[in-house]
Amino acid sequence: MEKKTQAKTFVDEISAIPGGEGIRLCIQCGTCTASCPNADKMQHTPSQLIALARAGMRDEVLPSNAPWYCLSCYTCTVRCPRGVKITDLMHIFEGLAVSQGLNNKHTTTPAMYKSFVQFASKRGRLSELWLMVRYYLRTNPLRALGMTSFALNMFRYGRVSLKMDKLSPEGIKQLKAIIDKAESSGGAA
Repeated sequence: MEKKTQAKTFVDEISAIPGGEGIRLCIQCGTCTASCPNADKMQHTPSQLIALARAGMRDEVLPSNAPWYCLSCYTCTVRCPRGVKITDLMHIFEGLAVSQGLNNKHTTTPAMYKSFVQFASKRGRLSELWLMVRYYLRTNPLRALGMTSFALNMFRYGRVSLKMDKLSPEGIKQLKAIIDKAESSGGAA
C-alpha cells in the first residue's frame, strides 16, 4: 500500500522554524494585541496575523506591515497565557517575506536589516554613524539632511565617532563562518 504524502501547510512551515512551534497553541484571546504598543500601526494585529497564518493565508500574512512594526519588546510573549512566542513568530514572518522577495512598501525596516548585516559581515563591528549613512543612502538621502543637527550634537557629545573599527582577519573569518552556518540552516542575510 502506497503512503500518500500530505502537502506541507503554511502552519507546518512556520512550526518547523525554531520559535514557530507554538503557533497552534494560540487561543485568540487578544492579549498580544492589547499589549502591543504598535498594534494601531499594523495592517493586521498580532492576533489577526496568527489567525490568518493558521488559516493558511500566506498571501495576506507575508506582505503585511505588522511584522516590520514589531518592536521586539516581548511584552506580547511575556503576557501570552499559552506561552506563544509571538515576537519570534513576527521575526519568522519577516524572514519568510524576505526569502520570498515580498517587500512591504510602508516600512524601511528591511533596508535597515540589510544595511546592518552587510556592514557587520564586512567589518565585524558596527559604527552607528556609518550604518545610518548607509541606511539613509539606501532609503531616503534627503531625510538624512534633516538629521544633520542631531548627528552633529551626537558627535559633539562623544556619542558617535567617525572612526570605524574592524575585527582582526581571524575574527572576520570566524564571523563569516557563523553567518554561513546561519544561512545554511535557513537564516536569511
